[in-house]
Amino acid sequence: MELTTTNNDSAVTENEELEVEENTKKTKAENEDLQEEDSNKKEEKAKESEKVDFKSKYYYLAAELENLKKRHERELENTVKFGNERVLKNLIEVVDNFERTITAMTASPMAKEENFKSWVEGIEMVRKQFLETLAKSGLTPIESLGKIFDPNVHEALSQIEMDDKEEGTIVTEFEKGYMLNGRLLRAAKVVVTKKKES
Repeated sequence: MELTTTNNDSAVTENEELEVEENTKKTKAENEDLQEEDSNKKEEKAKESEKVDFKSKYYYLAAELENLKKRHERELENTVKFGNERVLKNLIEVVDNFERTITAMTASPMAKEENFKSWVEGIEMVRKQFLETLAKSGLTPIESLGKIFDPNVHEALSQIEMDDKEEGTIVTEFEKGYMLNGRLLRAAKVVVTKKKES
């Protein structure tokens, strides 16, 4: 009888071993499934993160491109508006010479002669036409006489004491100032009043 018990014991032990082995295989399979599931989740998270990163880079580049377009349009607009600035600065000197010529001719003793008056009128007409042409390019003169001194558009060459005018009033203009499309091209050179010192 003891023999049977040993056989039964070994059979039970074998069954237990088989059961343990089966459980181990199941556990390993479950662990592998869990690891595979974790791996899949990690891959999905990585893909999602990559997608979000790609989208943010896409939006960043799209915004950069839009900013670049706007900056280029602004630069192009400024080039059109102010590209002729150097030429216009030089042409202003021609206008100054027209004005000096007219001033000198009208102060001349010959100014009363009819032929001479025609010359002055002709030069004045050319000066006006020249200024109108420059105005089409955005050039505008700065009105100074009788105005209050503005350091943004005027350059004071000297001061003169006067009680009958408000302090800082422009009484003489040596050289006319000009703006080009709202930007100062040349400041007006002026004489400004100040109160008499007692």
